[in-house]
Amino acid sequence: MSSLLLALAILGLGGVGFWVIDPGITSLSDGLWLAFTTAATVGFGDVVPSTHASRAFSVLVVLLGLAVLSLVTASLSAIFVEKEVEDEERQIEKDLMREIRHLR
Repeated sequence: MSSLLLALAILGLGGVGFWVIDPGITSLSDGLWLAFTTAATVGFGDVVPSTHASRAFSVLVVLLGLAVLSLVTASLSAIFVEKEVEDEERQIEKDLMREIRHLR
């Protein structure tokens, strides 16, 4: 959950950053859209950074976005894997208890 909040914070700050830095970004929603497409490395091309400063900022957003979005994906995967491991461990425990009762 914290990785998702971190991703939202980075995308939010990225959106505000693009809105402040780039004169071609006229609204916060365009800044947020540019931050999302940049962080996700999608780059539709409908909104693009137009100054050297905003292009440099894009590099930062891409690097942070890749790291944090990967972290979100890994966290979600870990939740599903953890459930499977817990189920498997529960089954092993039941089998062991059955074997112990059989030995007694």
